[in-house]
Amino acid sequence: MSAATYTVTGMTCQHCVASVTEEVSEIDGVTAVDVDLPTGAVTVTSDAPLSDDAVKAAVEEAGYQLA
Repeated sequence: MSAATYTVTGMTCQHCVASVTEEVSEIDGVTAVDVDLPTGAVTVTSDAPLSDDAVKAAVEEAGYQLA
């Protein structure tokens, strides 16, 4: 089990949180996504360490940026 925390910029509401959660959840091996809206922290739990590029691509697909 592996967990990593990223900071996502541009999220302003629960819809933003849902979009990021949905996209990041689709990455192979992801078991949990926890988004803290006030801080922009996104903690991703997965079976194995994820590539930062995969997380960045998923966040961008949702319409946001990694800080």
